[in-house]
Amino acid sequence: MSHAEDHAGTRRDFLYYATAGTGAVVTGTAVWPLVNQMNASADVKALSSIYVDISGVETGTQLTVKWRGKPVFIRRRSQEEIDAARADDSAALIDPLAQNANKPDADASDANRTLDEAGEWLVMIGVCTHLGCVPIGNGAGEFGGWFCPCHGSHYDTAGRIRKGPAPRNLDIPVAQFTDETTILLG
Repeated sequence: MSHAEDHAGTRRDFLYYATAGTGAVVTGTAVWPLVNQMNASADVKALSSIYVDISGVETGTQLTVKWRGKPVFIRRRSQEEIDAARADDSAALIDPLAQNANKPDADASDANRTLDEAGEWLVMIGVCTHLGCVPIGNGAGEFGGWFCPCHGSHYDTAGRIRKGPAPRNLDIPVAQFTDETTILLG
């Protein structure tokens, strides 16, 4: 075996490794934009959580804000609304779960659907759980809460489905008070 034959094997190995390395870099360069485009854009990241000033919301009124492309109802309930919702805790409910992201798997009692202990603040995603319509609020429907006119779903003053085709209560998003006049959604 000559000295030249020893180097031929080494050159061949080098060419294999160089070709494989170049192929890996080219493949990574081609695939990275496809993977990176699946990341959330800056505007979506900015909307993942928002602060809502509730200092101007009077008792018995509602503020609607847009969060993650959906309306969110922030209602400051009157004592009559709270009493009506708590009286209905023992009623036969279509959906027995609270649908509250803050309290997973809790029952649909009024206390498990409100943001505060007193039950004054109710924060819900304002999308009907039947086909995604936006219900009418401010005492609408047979139970004094919200009414979806598209297919006739009636929600009570706690946002629980009471009559109609909707299968679930209005969803409660992740929310918390950051101070007395600000709610953080998300």
